[in-house]
Amino acid sequence: MRMLRMAASILLAAGLAGAADAKTAQRNSAAQAGLSDAEIQADLRMRLNRGKIAADHFQAKVQGGVATITGQTDVIQHKGVATRLAKTAGARRVDNQIQISDAARKKAADNLAKHQRSGANQRSETPAKRSEVTRGG
Repeated sequence: MRMLRMAASILLAAGLAGAADAKTAQRNSAAQAGLSDAEIQADLRMRLNRGKIAADHFQAKVQGGVATITGQTDVIQHKGVATRLAKTAGARRVDNQIQISDAARKKAADNLAKHQRSGANQRSETPAKRSEVTRGG
């Protein structure tokens, strides 16, 4: 009976460790599958043409496992998304040459400044004042 419990514990622990590694394995599966540049490029282009990022019409080329992505965007986050999509498609490395528009840079800087100011105001208020503000009083 004791041996049966021990075996069950070992199997359970191995299953839990396997579940934690499943995401990592899934992310690396494309790269480890030995995909050709053409296969990676086709998958990456398909991924770039889905969802909101498709409006940016990014161009992608893969050579030697290195994905080069070019284009311009008005959404600053799309640059990072494009890099993640290339890695997920199986690229070993990503050369992200996407240009972020001046309007997007200004919007991000304005948002950052706005949140820094509001954070400074909240820190300078006393706890009693802060609770009055949140209660509408």
